[in-house]
Amino acid sequence: MPLKTTRDEMPSVNLTPMIDIVFLLIIFFMVGTKFTAPEQHLKLDLPKVNNARPMTAAPEKRVVNVFPDGKITLDRVEVSPEQLTQRLRDARAEYSDLGVIVRGDARANMQQAVTVMEACNRAGISKMRISVQTARQLR
Repeated sequence: MPLKTTRDEMPSVNLTPMIDIVFLLIIFFMVGTKFTAPEQHLKLDLPKVNNARPMTAAPEKRVVNVFPDGKITLDRVEVSPEQLTQRLRDARAEYSDLGVIVRGDARANMQQAVTVMEACNRAGISKMRISVQTARQLR
């Protein structure tokens, strides 16, 4: 039985296609940044409006939590009922279709939940939801 006397060549990695792709990406990003530069240097006198409102998508619903000890938070910041009304009124001035989610602990005083709903009503919030957890059926 003859023994193999020649060595196999070591495999080599061809980097040419990868280098081509990197150069294409560099060119793409260089050209892309050139398109935005002319707009920044235009001397325009833009029209002026009175009551400008943002033309953005609707903001996230604001979350009000009612804790068992009577503490109220708006977006994780503790507030009084008066502060809650004012902050919601300010937020509603920016976006008239603002929504609020009221989350109350099951052990919380019902009066606190009613106070929060009343504060939302005084702020003019019409889209108010109460967050609940469905009870599992007993088998």
